[in-house]
Amino acid sequence: MPLTPEEKAAFKRGGVLIRRGLAAPGQVQHAVSLIDGWYRKELVADDIPAYSRRTFVPELGESPELLALYTESGAAKLAASLLGDTGPVTTAQIQIRVPEDAFPGVQPAKAMHVDGVSCPHLDPQELRTFSLLVGVVLSDIDDPKAGALHYLPGGHLAMARWFADEWSLGMTEQVPPEIDHELGTPLLGTPGDVLLMHHLVPHSVAHNLMPFPRVMAYFRVSHPDHAHHRLEALRNPWLDYPPLTEVPCAPTPQE
Repeated sequence: MPLTPEEKAAFKRGGVLIRRGLAAPGQVQHAVSLIDGWYRKELVADDIPAYSRRTFVPELGESPELLALYTESGAAKLAASLLGDTGPVTTAQIQIRVPEDAFPGVQPAKAMHVDGVSCPHLDPQELRTFSLLVGVVLSDIDDPKAGALHYLPGGHLAMARWFADEWSLGMTEQVPPEIDHELGTPLLGTPGDVLLMHHLVPHSVAHNLMPFPRVMAYFRVSHPDHAHHRLEALRNPWLDYPPLTEVPCAPTPQE
């Protein structure tokens, strides 16, 4: 089902849209089986910090079973309805929040940030930005303490103003202080739920205090012109979203 005008307006206002059960059970099962087998047989504790910065299961990032979560679930069509044209998505990022009890002190939490900007493990002059983050839930996340992603609704608008007025390339701060202190809204869901989140929405991830791993598949989607105007896209949140130019923001409940 395509995005409704109400969903587009809500996305423009909050920067986040969640479609429950979008990925079919069979697609989810194939992906989970691959990841679970790797987790049980191949995961080494010493590698967890590096995987957390990039991707778990790196050798499976281009596998058809993982890419199908984006290309065949309907997520790609939803992304295109927001961006108009989209560049090719050729790899999946798998993020696992391992149980803290099983791997105490191994996996760091992630403070509020915007992907690809002032990353602690990159040169602050380097930008690895994109347009839209698509996330597919691959494990039950019914408690924020399970290492849930926390996002800040409407934060894309605040971040665009900060990038335009206060930030400059080379700064090491990832977000302004008032956003750094925000707790955010936890992403809770069941396998097959799909998150569409504007790249500028700041988000964080805490430790997983539950006894089972939290698993997500992420896909970074870019408008074909994004690489040519990365800096401008940080300051203009709708540069990569031509279909939303004339869409009004959905009002907040108090309005």
